[in-house]
Amino acid sequence: MNATDRTPADLLRSALAADPARPLVTFYDDATGERVELSVATFANWVDKTANLLQDGLSAEPGDRVALLLPAHWQTAVWLLACSSVGVVADVAGDPARADHVVAGPGRFEAGLACRGERYALSLAPLGRRFFPAPPEGYADYAVDVPSHGDRFVAYAPVDPEAPALIVAGAEYTGAEIVERARAEAADLGLTGPGSRLLSGLPYDTWEGLSAGLYAPLASGGSVVLCRNLDQATEETVSKRIESERVTATAR
Repeated sequence: MNATDRTPADLLRSALAADPARPLVTFYDDATGERVELSVATFANWVDKTANLLQDGLSAEPGDRVALLLPAHWQTAVWLLACSSVGVVADVAGDPARADHVVAGPGRFEAGLACRGERYALSLAPLGRRFFPAPPEGYADYAVDVPSHGDRFVAYAPVDPEAPALIVAGAEYTGAEIVERARAEAADLGLTGPGSRLLSGLPYDTWEGLSAGLYAPLASGGSVVLCRNLDQATEETVSKRIESERVTATAR
């Protein structure tokens, strides 16, 4: 990654320029058997489309707050980087009543109705499938709306690296702080540079989970094998996954 990168969105742009074809996020759900692998290019395309949805569809502006009522999931990672691209604050598991907009997954739809702004629902079904026959009442379906948005994102306003970018577990971080902390923690997580692959079974509702499950691999030029419901996998399954995915470090 470049020393001049100051936000998570900067890190993604550098990763895209360096090697767009390499894996960035490999997602497993041990409750459903789902496996999804996203290259840097594919992940960045999802991020750009979602950032355009935020900026044009929701009219979100830098400084707005988006409550992300979502688990550790590849689509959550997309939303985190999309928020960074626009300059809005990603409030992980935040209070919907205090948010300008809300993005919610199964089990959190009722709570998300406390938000008076725009609401998007994610099915979190394999392959990002839409709801059938319709999304929960009070929500738009992310899977229906996001494909129509552009594959290239250009922010209407510059993103300030020193502005708030993330709230998790009651702590607030700027974009620059996210990058600095992720870089500093990468080595301790066993991420030693390009080719490093970290298997993380940590939830996304703490800084530690976000760092291991997204930011530190991105900041170090590595990649993440993100596992949801890892407690439902046997040790044999995990051992085989570590071998088959060429995992070099774990955070469990």
